[in-house]
Amino acid sequence: MKISLRVRYLVFIVVLHAVLAFLTYQWLREEKVLFIASEVLLLLSVAFSVQIYRDFQKPIAFVQAGIETIKNQDFTVKFVPTGKPEIDVLIEVYNLMIDQLRQERTQQMEQHFFLEKLLEASPIAILVLDFDERITTVNERTCALFQRPRGYFEGKTVPELELKMLSQLEDLPDGAARSIKHNGIETYKVRRSHFMDRGFRRSFLMIEELTQELLETEKNAYGKVIRMMAHEVNNTLGATDSILQTASTMLTDPDFADLREALLVASERNQRLSRFMRNFADVVRLPAPRQVPLDLHQLLREVALFMQALAGQRGVALHTALPEGTWVVAVDEGQLEQVLVNVIKNAVEACVPGQEVWLCARAGSIQVRNNGQPIPAEVEAQLFNPFFSTKPDGQGVGLTLTRDILLNHGFPFSLRTQPDGWTTFEIRVVG
Repeated sequence: MKISLRVRYLVFIVVLHAVLAFLTYQWLREEKVLFIASEVLLLLSVAFSVQIYRDFQKPIAFVQAGIETIKNQDFTVKFVPTGKPEIDVLIEVYNLMIDQLRQERTQQMEQHFFLEKLLEASPIAILVLDFDERITTVNERTCALFQRPRGYFEGKTVPELELKMLSQLEDLPDGAARSIKHNGIETYKVRRSHFMDRGFRRSFLMIEELTQELLETEKNAYGKVIRMMAHEVNNTLGATDSILQTASTMLTDPDFADLREALLVASERNQRLSRFMRNFADVVRLPAPRQVPLDLHQLLREVALFMQALAGQRGVALHTALPEGTWVVAVDEGQLEQVLVNVIKNAVEACVPGQEVWLCARAGSIQVRNNGQPIPAEVEAQLFNPFFSTKPDGQGVGLTLTRDILLNHGFPFSLRTQPDGWTTFEIRVVG
């Protein structure tokens, strides 16, 4: 058992004075005057020892009080000097330390408050991890991006979230960045970095959307190329077709029948090439939508009726599932009709005889579903890339035009094959 310094001091004083009293009694009991004087000296010694004990206790009590205030993180308590140099030195040191701690704590709280406000105001999604790679903090942008509440993220590791976009980041090393594509159209730059917390490393993820910037850059790049090609090709085709048409009308002699037929074939080929270039040019010349109130249910019925002939030719059943009543939204009728025609045409062409295409409207969205050929995972991310096509004779213009029209309307959309095997193009109608 460890005995404290206070107890040892008290035992020493008691034993010392008891021995002195006993010796004084033994040696001076015959000398009354000396005996009394010795006892008085002993009493004064006891009083002096007690005073020393109290003086020693004051710094100890001061230190204990200071320790308690620091334990309770109360940095407002300061001590007043006592006039005793030995104690006042400790008080001065303590007060300086408390002032420094209070200043650092205030600064830390201000920085923490500032960082919280900065996180919430950031347009970049941020996920902060703890020492065990579990998420401790997410900002509002993260919740909006993944359409999940904060509680869904907190306490989980990134793989445990089971979010398709984040599943691509499990092997992302610290300090690295990666661009990922989501839903075939949304592009994000993800960076993993770290900061030091109490001497240990903690990681965080920053997810920045680049979709609009990339689309603008992409459109500017291919727009210049298409305009140049269209100008050169159309100028050449116009002059060439005029010569071919003139020559074919001049060759009236029956001996030139074969040549006249070849010239007509060449002219028709020129016209097809001209239409081909116009399709590309339409992507660049797409005007801003002229949005007026329109009953989408009526538009969907008309488009379905128009596409029945194509579906029937391929032996594909085209069904509609449209609620009763009207659904009025401000849209550009011609552009949205073009989108629906393109999407339904692609759905029908993905099917074989006996399969089905459904045109549905539900809960603020339009869906075109088919149970035809599923979309391979490696193709899904490239579907909306300009001029990408899986068809042997495809130009890759339809989905690019569809993408631009829907983005100009501000309508989110997605195209993917569901686990049940049905491929769904969904347009979420906003407004």
